[in-house]
Amino acid sequence: MSTRKLNIAVIGLGFGAEFIPLWQKHPHTHCYAICQRNSEKLKECGDHWGVEKRFTSYEELLQDPNVDAVHINSPIPNHAEQSIAALKAGKHVACTVPMATTVEECLEIIRLTEQTGLTYMMMETVVYAREYLFMKQLRDSGELGKIQYVQASHQQDMDGWPNYWPGLPPMHYATHCVGPVLGLAGGDAEYVSCFGSGTIREELIPHYGSSFAVETAHIKVRNSDLSARVIRSLFDTARQYRESIDIYGSKKSVEWPLIEHEPLVIHTAKKPEPEIPEKAKSPDFAARLPEPIQRYTTRGVYDSDEHTHLSFTQGAGHGGSHPHLAHEFAMALVEGRQPFPNARQSANWTCTGILAHQSAMEGGVIKHLPKETLSQLADSESGSYSRRHAGRGD
Repeated sequence: MSTRKLNIAVIGLGFGAEFIPLWQKHPHTHCYAICQRNSEKLKECGDHWGVEKRFTSYEELLQDPNVDAVHINSPIPNHAEQSIAALKAGKHVACTVPMATTVEECLEIIRLTEQTGLTYMMMETVVYAREYLFMKQLRDSGELGKIQYVQASHQQDMDGWPNYWPGLPPMHYATHCVGPVLGLAGGDAEYVSCFGSGTIREELIPHYGSSFAVETAHIKVRNSDLSARVIRSLFDTARQYRESIDIYGSKKSVEWPLIEHEPLVIHTAKKPEPEIPEKAKSPDFAARLPEPIQRYTTRGVYDSDEHTHLSFTQGAGHGGSHPHLAHEFAMALVEGRQPFPNARQSANWTCTGILAHQSAMEGGVIKHLPKETLSQLADSESGSYSRRHAGRGD
């Protein structure tokens, strides 16, 4: 295990700034550099967090031999090209969701990681949110019994968000619901079928040539008797922000509340009515983390909401996931192992959404995931952070 701190460069300082103090305070990382095209914002952020090395050019940053890894938080259309450029430059990559916008880009990232031996991790918040970790703990301990079904939703009103968001097909940004169902199911998506429903307003449709207000997909889990359902909406559908997970077992099931910040509901089999359901609060899992970043599971990195990114405030703090994500990526590099999710898993989750939208556009036809996105491991979480902490209550 290396004792040298890893030099992390943060790309994009909107959402990306939420991670700067995590890289600064983690015992194995150093926030070596930040990158932002807007020089004024670059200076403001660099001065606020005390980061000296600053770049307005991503290409110049990649030429710096001191950069070990990049953490990409740029707009969605840039994720794939920036990840591919970093891997070609010899840098490890952590990238916010989704991995890419095309299947071909996902496959190229897999190819580069396997060719170079470099690490890629998609920083999917939901699979490190406290609610997910709680459900997984119940699953791994056997308390839920045999898992019978998993479903998730991600519904959000994206009106007013900038440039590429208007009219975005719901399933093009589906990892927040695909990731948790496949993570809890413990496998890859083998194929998917999806239907679109409703119609967004006319001025939004030409952006992507898609009219659907809601897209609902069913996913077949590979080498399993499980299927999963995911629901997405982005425009013209009345709903409070919701990233939900429901998992149904033979002994117990856990359902997400209908209203944000209310408790989860646990249903226990063989109890008399009305005792079957009971409300339960997810524990916090900060004790799994190094002490300097534990505080960030229950609060943001800023002392006020003035600079806090909209996705963080709308998303209920992303379930305390940010320090877990940073820790997983850091420890994967330090320990020389695959992170969760690795490149293949990230591609499988991302391509599930891309192919789901294609399915919806073709009336629900089945779309098979590329074989390159299927895990080579017997268990898609083998060797991961999640497995190393299976069943722990801390």
